[in-house]
Amino acid sequence: MMKAIVIGTGAGGAAAARELANKGFEVLILEAGGEFKPFTRRISLVEPLRKIGLTRNEKNFSRVIPGYDSVRSSKDLILFRGIATGGSTILACGNMVRAEHGLKEIGLDLTKEFDELEELIKISTFPQDRWRPVTRNMFESAQERGLEPQPTPKSVDSLKCISCGLCEVGCSPGARWDSTRFVDDAVNKGAVLKTRSPVKKVIIEKERARGVIVGSGSASKLYEADVVVLAAGGIGTPQILKASGLPAEDRLWVDIVLTLGGVSKGANQLKEPPMVWYTKEEDYILSPYIDILSHFLHEPWKNVSIQDRVGLMVKLADEEQGTVYADGRVEKEITLHDRSRLDEAIKQAKQVMEGAGVSGPFVEGVHNGGHLGGTVPLKKEDVKDMKPSWIPDGLWVADLSLAPRSQGLPTILLTSALALRVARKISEVEN
Repeated sequence: MMKAIVIGTGAGGAAAARELANKGFEVLILEAGGEFKPFTRRISLVEPLRKIGLTRNEKNFSRVIPGYDSVRSSKDLILFRGIATGGSTILACGNMVRAEHGLKEIGLDLTKEFDELEELIKISTFPQDRWRPVTRNMFESAQERGLEPQPTPKSVDSLKCISCGLCEVGCSPGARWDSTRFVDDAVNKGAVLKTRSPVKKVIIEKERARGVIVGSGSASKLYEADVVVLAAGGIGTPQILKASGLPAEDRLWVDIVLTLGGVSKGANQLKEPPMVWYTKEEDYILSPYIDILSHFLHEPWKNVSIQDRVGLMVKLADEEQGTVYADGRVEKEITLHDRSRLDEAIKQAKQVMEGAGVSGPFVEGVHNGGHLGGTVPLKKEDVKDMKPSWIPDGLWVADLSLAPRSQGLPTILLTSALALRVARKISEVEN
């Protein structure tokens, strides 16, 4: 039986591990973090810490909600990812849009994988009769401006959802799908999951991957395998590649998020799932979003209670310019082009909010990114084999690193589809 090591349990790693286990591989799944526990306390209990400024450092935020990892890639941009079982899917809003920017140009059609995953995950929209009034008003305001808003496809069971609005800090009632369900499927097929097992490097011998090193110094351990699948995300994957003496491209993209905050007394936007609808422009979306990160991290937001705060998010397809180093450092700036597009989108967001009766003061939130990709981008000549030609035999990448373009859209479905296609290619070539 062929042995495969899958590094990471997010949307990519979990989908790859599940497929390989189903195809008869002996699968070892290595996760750098531990088991994730959703945030189950009332946001109001953290308010005293917020008011005296103790939550305004992103590292403190990560201490309040373990599993969140933050990287400040520049003065104005913070990158977030999940380091726990389930990866970033445990901290996501459950949005399942088909993101395909840049795929047609390289000849990659993931329709079959999208269809299969949508059926498997059971995707639907959240009932409009449970939207908050301010959310419906902004939807109608967007319609009046010709923006063609539409309900967001979600992996949220509305019968289990308690409308707590805390999707991005974990789903305590278990209403939202995350990739731990695919991990469980793989384990039920015989895969072995090892948590708190950060991979430091891939072992390459005679131009072929032979295994990985977990940990460092006297605590390091070698795991051998016939196949190694890197699915540690747009930061973790290139970091491991570079630590292994292999290249990765300086083309990190992050789908920059900037939320415009306004005020509406008693809006209680937190009492619904985030992003229940969205508008789609060429390179960004608008979507209702309370933005808990800005609520706790951003000084200009401190004078408005979360009950009265209204947020409308811009998610922008940013320029693919960013570097990840072998030690985990990241350099990623907001470019002049990015700022220009953000300014245009924020102007549009303000018009939608004012049309819905939301008042000022209007304040911008924290610039952040959580869709991390593009560091091992597929090119047209790579699509047939689903891996760049420079990657050694036995080594594969199965996460958003493969996507050549920033999306400006939710990316869980894209990540899983890429990984599913890669895993099937592995089964075809390696088994």
